[in-house]
Amino acid sequence: MADSELQSGPAEPMLLADHLALDLLNTEAGTGGQRIDFWRNGEDVSRWLQRCGIDGGTPEAVDQEALLAAAKDLRATARELIELRKRGEQGDPQRLNSYLALQQSVPVLEWTKDSVRLVRRGLLQSPLHSLGKVAEAVAELLATGEFELVRQCEHPDCVMWFYDRTKSHRRRWCSMALCGNRHKAAEFRKRQQVEK
Repeated sequence: MADSELQSGPAEPMLLADHLALDLLNTEAGTGGQRIDFWRNGEDVSRWLQRCGIDGGTPEAVDQEALLAAAKDLRATARELIELRKRGEQGDPQRLNSYLALQQSVPVLEWTKDSVRLVRRGLLQSPLHSLGKVAEAVAELLATGEFELVRQCEHPDCVMWFYDRTKSHRRRWCSMALCGNRHKAAEFRKRQQVEK
C-alpha cells in the first residue's frame, strides 16, 4: 500500500487478495511504521461485509460495538492461524470454531404466490452470523489452501496478503499498481544514481 494512500486515509480496505480470508487480514494495512485499521466502528465492518457479498444485516438492528469487537477478534484469530499454518506450525482452532458455530442453520420452506423454495436460515438471527461466513472462508483456506501460494507482498514496507492465482504463480506484490510500481520506481532511481 502506497505511503500517499496511508497519509490521505483511504476510506475502504482494498479487496485484492483473491481470497476472502486474506482480504480479512488486509483490513489492517500499512507501510513502514505506519498502520491503519480500516475498522473504526461497526458500520465499517458492515460495509466491508457487503463489499465482500455477505449480508451483514440491517445496520439499525446491529449492536455496532459488539460487531466491531467480534470482527476484530475474528481477524486476530485468522491472522494467528494463517501465520502458524504458513510456517508449518500447529494452531488451536477453538476460537475459529466458535465463529464457525455461528453458521448453524435450519431449512426453511418459503412459499409465495410465484414460487416455492427451500432455503437455509441461521439459527442465530444476528449480524454475527455473517462473521461465521468469513470464519468459514478462513477455515477453508487453512484446510484446503495451497499455502505455498499464500503470500505477503514482497515490498519491504507492505503487510498485505494475497493468494497467488496467477498462471505462473509468480505474483510478488499485493498490487502491481501500488507496491509493484513503487519497487520499479525505486529500482529505476538506483540505476540512475549508479549511472551518474
